[in-house]
Amino acid sequence: MRVERFKMERPNLVKAGDKVQISEKKTALNYTYIIYPSVAMSGCYKVNERIKSTEGIVKQVEENERGFYVDVEFEE
Repeated sequence: MRVERFKMERPNLVKAGDKVQISEKKTALNYTYIIYPSVAMSGCYKVNERIKSTEGIVKQVEENERGFYVDVEFEE
């Protein structure tokens, strides 16, 4: 299992237990991921850190002074 964190700008778009799809975007040096349809975005990942799964389960949604963060668990 692998858990990755995504930044979400608005509350209540996903909740713990939701099954989510992700899409991958390749830039010159990195990969980024978006929870479909534009719910939350990941940070940058190097080639050897790529997320190989296309779907995962939301483990938790956390709110702090910087915004909302979604932890998604992938089977890898």
